[in-house]
Amino acid sequence: MFNNIYAGKKVLVTGHTGFKGSWLTTWLLELGSVVCGISKDIPTEPSMFEELGLEKKIEHNICDIRNLEEIKEIITAFKPDFLFHLAAQAIVSVSYDQPLETISSNVIGTTNVLECLRSLNHPCNAVIITSDKCYENVEWVWGYKETDQMGGRDIYSGSKGAAEIIFHAYQQSFFNGKNEHIRMATGRAGNVIGGGDWAADRIVADCMRAWSSSESVNIRCPTATRPWQHVLEPLSGYLLLGQNLAQNIESHGEQYNFGPRSDVNHTVKDLIKDLSAYWKFNDSEDAYVVIDNLPFNEAGLLKLNCDKALFNLKWQAVLNYQECIKFVSEWYFAFYQGEQDMLAFTMKQIAEYKEIAVDRKISWTV
Repeated sequence: MFNNIYAGKKVLVTGHTGFKGSWLTTWLLELGSVVCGISKDIPTEPSMFEELGLEKKIEHNICDIRNLEEIKEIITAFKPDFLFHLAAQAIVSVSYDQPLETISSNVIGTTNVLECLRSLNHPCNAVIITSDKCYENVEWVWGYKETDQMGGRDIYSGSKGAAEIIFHAYQQSFFNGKNEHIRMATGRAGNVIGGGDWAADRIVADCMRAWSSSESVNIRCPTATRPWQHVLEPLSGYLLLGQNLAQNIESHGEQYNFGPRSDVNHTVKDLIKDLSAYWKFNDSEDAYVVIDNLPFNEAGLLKLNCDKALFNLKWQAVLNYQECIKFVSEWYFAFYQGEQDMLAFTMKQIAEYKEIAVDRKISWTV
């Protein structure tokens, strides 16, 4: 997998205690990497990071990404071969309540990571993760391309657009040579779902909290359409991008979208109905309640054009919509049944995902 490039390599993950960070850390361990993590806290209760017992398997650092001196000390001492920057304030609703926290975490935090990379004197390949919400969303029916305008009608989206602009400025100012020992690129993905997400105001997490207590979930925008994708899909893209940076200077300074197949673009209502089937509702209409009050603006339509990743990286999504629903539902069902070793179950899902990818001859499986 990934040309075995991560085996035995030092990989640093910021935001490793979060939902995506926990999945990436688990996959890196499965690939044979030595992992170091930096996060400011355990962000949720329950926590996937804690449920999987990952603290005992990696170098675990509690440190705010906005503290430049502390993270520089950790990164310099660890000497990573690869760095994946996921640490962020990632919840749109929180950005309305805490705009300064969101901007400082997502813009200054990213700048700090780039500044740490500037001080390294050994080769390192860095994938900076932003979001599909970095684009100025004008409700296009076609997907946004990497060359489309950055923007944001809310603080979270604006902070991600700003992080992309800062990345470009750093890359052009300090990492613009042809033989750089630091190579970097950004990855953009959104609407990621999967087992182990318990963040506030995230649709799947809200569903699982409600349904595990035999309650209906409150939803705001049932007709909003999103490109739902299982968490392993963009992670495979990030890992492939990291591999490509190490092997091909042409990816340095580039930006890549990672999104699902077109058949995974469904409404919130569709997603809830399909997920609820695993929770034995007599009628899927009983699984949710639509509330009228919208505390903040939400986009009705958002999707990505991933042609660049397909053409340059030979990357494509693996799972169809029903497979995505199955992976998500089975993880939560296993957790709430309380009968599973969730690290083993998560590793099992990674193995199943890889088997499907091999059968479909996905590029990173070699």
